[in-house]
Amino acid sequence: MRRALTTLRRVLPWVAVSLFLAQFSAMVGLTAYESLRKKYRKLRRFPHTAPQPIPVADNEVTVYTYGEDLYRDMLQAINEAETVIHFETYIWKGDSTGLEFKQALVNAADRGVQVNVIWDEFANLVVPRAFYRLPPNIRVLRHPAFPRPWSPKQWGRDHRKLLVVDRRVGFIGGYNIGKLYATGWRDTHARVVGPDVAELENAFVDFWNDHNRRGKQPELANDMVRSWQTPLVLHRNTPRISVYPIRNMYLEAIDRAQDRIWLTHAYLIPDDDLVTALRQAVKRGVDVRIIVPAKSNHVVADWLSRGFYTELLSSGIRLFLYQGAMVHSKTATIDGSWATIGTANLDRLSLLGNYEVNLEVIDGDVAAHMEHVFLVDESNTVEITLEGWRQRSLGKKLTEQLLSPLRPLF
Repeated sequence: MRRALTTLRRVLPWVAVSLFLAQFSAMVGLTAYESLRKKYRKLRRFPHTAPQPIPVADNEVTVYTYGEDLYRDMLQAINEAETVIHFETYIWKGDSTGLEFKQALVNAADRGVQVNVIWDEFANLVVPRAFYRLPPNIRVLRHPAFPRPWSPKQWGRDHRKLLVVDRRVGFIGGYNIGKLYATGWRDTHARVVGPDVAELENAFVDFWNDHNRRGKQPELANDMVRSWQTPLVLHRNTPRISVYPIRNMYLEAIDRAQDRIWLTHAYLIPDDDLVTALRQAVKRGVDVRIIVPAKSNHVVADWLSRGFYTELLSSGIRLFLYQGAMVHSKTATIDGSWATIGTANLDRLSLLGNYEVNLEVIDGDVAAHMEHVFLVDESNTVEITLEGWRQRSLGKKLTEQLLSPLRPLF
C-alpha cells in the first residue's frame, strides 16, 4: 500500500502537468487556426430590424440591431449635447469609427459641454496609446488593465457600454465602438428617452465616483431624480462589493415563464442553476430557444459552450447557430411581457466577475418587438438537433472534454 501511494504521488504531478499542457496546446492551436481563418473571412449582410421608438410609460425605448443605425444616433446625441456627456465603453477602436466618436467628444468639450469618459484599458491594449490622448477639457477615467490584487475596486473588467447626454437621452447594450461592429457584427443596443434616463446616469455616476482613484477627477453630482415605480429597471454587477443582481434577474424571470423564453447570447457558458432553471421551464411546457453564434470571436469560448449542448438539447431546449456573422447580443424576451438588453453574457465572467449593466423592461410592446427581432435573427440560423449533434466527430467530443475543466474560468 505504501509503495502504491508513493508511486501515485510521483505520477499525479506528471498527469496534472500533462493535462495542463494538453489544454494549453489545444487553446493555442484553436486560437491560431481561428486567427488564420479570420484573415480570409468575408463579411456578409445579415437580416436586421429598423429602429423604431416604442412608448414605455413616460419614456421612449428604441431597439437597435445594426451598428450603423446606432452610431448615427449616438453621434447625433453627442453633437447636439448642451451641458453634459457621460461616455463609457469596453472596447474603443482607433479606426475611422473610433476617431469619429473621439472627434465628436472633443468638439463637444470645445463648445463648453462637460465630457466624462471611461474605458477599459485591458480591452484596448492593441489600440495605439496615442489614440487615447484626449485634451485636458475632457475628464478621463481609465479602468486599469492590470489590477492590483490588494485593491478590490479594480477587480473585474469594465464591460459596460453607456452613453448619457444632457439627462435626456441614454444608450445601453452590447455594442462596442469600432468599424467592424458598425456593419460586420449583429448586436443589440437600446436608446432611452425620458425621465428614466436617470437610471443610466446614476449607474455611470456611481462607477465614476467609486473608481475615481485619489480624486484625480472631480466627483460627479449624484442628484438625479429616480422613480420608485417604472417598467425600466437597471441592474448593475459590482465586483467591488460582490453584488451580482443580473444573474438573479435572469433566474427570477426564467422561473416566472409560462409560455416562451427566447435568449440570444454571444457566449453561452451557463452555471448549474441557470441550466436547471431552463430545464425546469421546459418541463412545465415553456418553449425555450437560444441563439448563439455558429463561430464567435472567441474560439475557446465556443468549444466550452458546446460542452453544454448535449445536456440542453436532451432537455428539450432548442439551439440555433447564427450564420455568417458574429452575434454579440446579450438579450432575452419572455412570455411577451418581459425583456432585457444589456452587456452581460451568460458566463461566469459576466455574471460573477465583470462590471456589467442590463436594462430590464416589463412592457408588452417592447417584449413583442424583441420577439420580432428574435424571429428575424432565427431566420438566419441553423437549428441543432440532438441526433445531429451526437453524430459529431470523436475528435470534437474529445476536445470538448479536454477543455471542460476550464469552464469555471470563463
